[in-house]
Amino acid sequence: MSSKKLRVGMIGAGFISRFQSVAMEQVRNMELAGIYSLEGAEKLAASAKKRHLGPAKVFSSIKELAENVDAVAIYCPNYTRVAVMEEIVDAVKGGAELKGVICEKPLGRNVAEARRLVDLAKEVNLKTAYFENQLHMKMIKAQLKQLETQQKSMGSLTLTRSSEEHGGPHEPWFWDPTKQGGGVLCDMGCHSIAVGWYCLTPYDRPITFLQPKSVSCEMGLLKWGLPYWRYKLLKDTGVDYTKTPAEDFCTGIVTYQNPVSDQIVKAQFTNSWMFEKQGLRLFMDGMGPGYAFEINTLSSPLNIFIGDMAAEATANAEAALEKSTATRGLLPVLYNEADLYGYTDENIDAAQAFMKKKDAFLSLNYGLEITKLVMAAYMAAEKKKTIDLTDPDVQDELETYIPAIQQGGGGDVLPVL
Repeated sequence: MSSKKLRVGMIGAGFISRFQSVAMEQVRNMELAGIYSLEGAEKLAASAKKRHLGPAKVFSSIKELAENVDAVAIYCPNYTRVAVMEEIVDAVKGGAELKGVICEKPLGRNVAEARRLVDLAKEVNLKTAYFENQLHMKMIKAQLKQLETQQKSMGSLTLTRSSEEHGGPHEPWFWDPTKQGGGVLCDMGCHSIAVGWYCLTPYDRPITFLQPKSVSCEMGLLKWGLPYWRYKLLKDTGVDYTKTPAEDFCTGIVTYQNPVSDQIVKAQFTNSWMFEKQGLRLFMDGMGPGYAFEINTLSSPLNIFIGDMAAEATANAEAALEKSTATRGLLPVLYNEADLYGYTDENIDAAQAFMKKKDAFLSLNYGLEITKLVMAAYMAAEKKKTIDLTDPDVQDELETYIPAIQQGGGGDVLPVL
């Protein structure tokens, strides 16, 4: 086994583990050494071995996994994250020599959980990587590099707009706000908030340079609260939105201030589980003084057309586009989604960082800051007012705040027909 490869052990074998394994096919200095999961481990291991990703040995405990890999990737459901991290830390205290730990977004369902993961990693001096793939997208990096000279001469971006939308999650637990942490804001708002902040940041400054000043947010249950869709959701997943609804739409604005120039800039975010077009769409644009950029992942260089007569032969629409909602008509084909969305590059970054005994570009501390902004957005929607992030009392409140939707009380803040 090559010492030049980071031996990764995955905890969890669901959708994100499978997607990350596809990304790993494109990473030279990383291999899938082990898997621990209550369900699906054998199936993922078989697939990984077939694709020559590594030994992909199935382990019976987190402790055993941690003792046989270089780094552990937390890809398990949100509601299990704290307990899993505690087991990883116990394994390190017991002698497991881990180079680092990866945690897929979101870091926690609330600030308290996210801070607990940060503190646990610090307890045993673990290097960390917070996996927020959109900051690693090649298109994002390319536009920042291309517009660097404009930033130097004209100033940095002043407005960004970012969105991620699709028709809804894959797994039943993801629809349950008490397990997932909320609805679409917790699921995808963290992406859009993070990438907006990143694109606004001056090219020569660290990622948290701009200081968050305020957050406003509105949310709704626009599709999945309607009787037909509510019944379909209950039938397909067992989650009853008459009892514990979650938001399927959110939009808001985070206002930032440049601490050197005092300039105010803004990042708008919009997310939904009601996107009724081809499938998953990421859209981002930004405005600067005299320049702009725009990204739309559904603007594919490859499109195919499938007519009604041929539609029955379509085996897997998601092979062409994640969360595809159609098997016929004019369809975009994104032939390397793992790379397009930044998953490949975040794995490369983590492998390089851990091999050098460093934190990745995005550490768990960064994940904590994103969790704060997401919780502030929930608070803004719940209180129906803009949240002042410069207020010490607000910062204290965020430390223990749990949104009503996350507590199972979404019916009090989301109308259900």
